[in-house]
Amino acid sequence: MAQFNRFVPVYRPASPRSASADAGDSSGGRRENGGPLPPPNPQQQPEMLYFRASAPAHRRVKESPLSSDAIFRQSHAGLLNLCIVVLIAVNSRLIIENLMKYGLLIRAGFWFSARSLGDWPFLMCCLTLPIFPLVALVAEKLIRRKLIGEHVVILLHIIITTSVIVYPAVVILKCDSAVLSGFVLMFLASIMWMKLVSYAHTNYDIRVLSKSTEKGAAYGNYVDPENMKDPTIKSLLYFMLAPTLCYQPTYPRTTCIRKGWVIRQLVKCLIFTGLMGFIIEQYINPIVKNSKHPLKGNFLNAIERVLKLSVPTLYVWLCMFYCFFHLWLNILAELLRFGDREFYKDWWNAKTVEEYWRMWNMPVHKWIIRHIYFPCIRKGCPGLARVLALNHHSSNEDNQTIDNTVGVAILISFLVSAVFHEICVAVPCHIFKFWAFFRIMFQIPLVFLTRYLQDKFQNIMVGNMIFWFFFSIVGQPMCVLLYYHDVMNRQAQASR
Repeated sequence: MAQFNRFVPVYRPASPRSASADAGDSSGGRRENGGPLPPPNPQQQPEMLYFRASAPAHRRVKESPLSSDAIFRQSHAGLLNLCIVVLIAVNSRLIIENLMKYGLLIRAGFWFSARSLGDWPFLMCCLTLPIFPLVALVAEKLIRRKLIGEHVVILLHIIITTSVIVYPAVVILKCDSAVLSGFVLMFLASIMWMKLVSYAHTNYDIRVLSKSTEKGAAYGNYVDPENMKDPTIKSLLYFMLAPTLCYQPTYPRTTCIRKGWVIRQLVKCLIFTGLMGFIIEQYINPIVKNSKHPLKGNFLNAIERVLKLSVPTLYVWLCMFYCFFHLWLNILAELLRFGDREFYKDWWNAKTVEEYWRMWNMPVHKWIIRHIYFPCIRKGCPGLARVLALNHHSSNEDNQTIDNTVGVAILISFLVSAVFHEICVAVPCHIFKFWAFFRIMFQIPLVFLTRYLQDKFQNIMVGNMIFWFFFSIVGQPMCVLLYYHDVMNRQAQASR
């Protein structure tokens, strides 16, 4: 604005003094008292040249704002606002068109059923799940008092963690519960399984460190005494309720609970939950009902259904992410005064699929790194820490060993994630076609593909676009179609 004012003349109304001066100028360049007018300031003359037609309009080399060299130096807030306005307009038209075509399609029979909610074994399974953490605490108390051996407590923890998964799965399959009810139960069972694995693994490592510090180990001085305490019922109860999957005796805590903030977040959580239900009932269900099995029908028809399904499934997933990771986990953290609230990072800027998996679900990512990735590396390459610390002196053979060990650790991490994705989806749907398993394992070649393309083109946007393409267009809509038709076929066969 300062440069603009420099080149544009500003009109200022003449004061009586200046008007009289102009009158004096017309009478021979004299003041009213007869004195001569002061000569014009020479420093103002170059400024006046900008107002002339002969002044050059092009003075230096400039790039267009949308050119490749200058696009990232510009602010695109206006374009972002335009995209928001277009999205609102387009989706408003789609909502009106959908309501005019189908009417209001909200129904609860597919998600909830009075039979499954009132089923006694299903209800008992939900109520008896807290028994397993108590049994794990008893096992830790026994090993602390040296009433059982190390191998016995490891065997007990294996039995406990296995039962946490098998018990709900058997109940769901035997009781034929509704899809959403079974999914919630398996989701809670999977969370409890990861918490109990962390509880057993961490307490085992605390015992090992305690023995090492008693023997005068060098790293004993770096161990925090607060995180070396014996397990208690209070620490176990807090851990089972806290929004984390990694156990430690103490956590960073905030000073108070913001009650008004909690109420606002609960209202938002209810609104977005209702929005998810509306999108599923009004958009996703009609689309999948009018589709054929992707692997049995027309190929072009399958592509058309996948593309049409990609937008509502993306909206549902984004609402789910915001509702669970931002709202619900922060509500739990506020009520428990849990301090570390990094439940996600800016995964939407992920340059590769690998970055997405490291940033979108931080509780699971920290659990995998702590209890799968690092243990696999320590077992596969015991001298890895020494080699990494002196990597500029390491040989090619050491680097090759590190690469192989890291690759195996990544493969095992994806394998565990794929197994639990399949369990959480296949058991409530009562079908085992391994669609979710293959979808997760397919991410491994995508990791190397996006990394290769990013290095080849030297552009961070290439990997991000590939990630969004497979995430929003190919992956989720295809899995929705596959599981929907398999569930409908199973129900049709069961009703005959």
